[in-house]
Amino acid sequence: MSQLTTHILDTTKGRPAAGVAIALYEPNGDDWRELARGTTNADGRLPGLLPNDKILAPGVYKLKFFTQEYFERDGLTHFYPFVEICFTVADAAHYHVPLLLNPFGYSTYRGS
Repeated sequence: MSQLTTHILDTTKGRPAAGVAIALYEPNGDDWRELARGTTNADGRLPGLLPNDKILAPGVYKLKFFTQEYFERDGLTHFYPFVEICFTVADAAHYHVPLLLNPFGYSTYRGS
């Protein structure tokens, strides 16, 4: 299994958010460098963002969820064109970073 996984639940629909692009970044001076990119599957999950043998070095990382395209597919008015979640990797453990999403709000937590 990949060290880093994520999923998106559309809390308005009560269903997974399929087809959402997500990118992983690491700090690069005053900017961010993209490390990987993928798209959520039919279950709203992105289980293989990183290869199974790739272990992130300890540090701060960012997931960027490209939500605008998701909402526009359904013709929904929305407030957030994207969501960025910064988090800290401390060791080689598995990190699951889910996103609970609706057109006018979101929340996240460290999952398992």
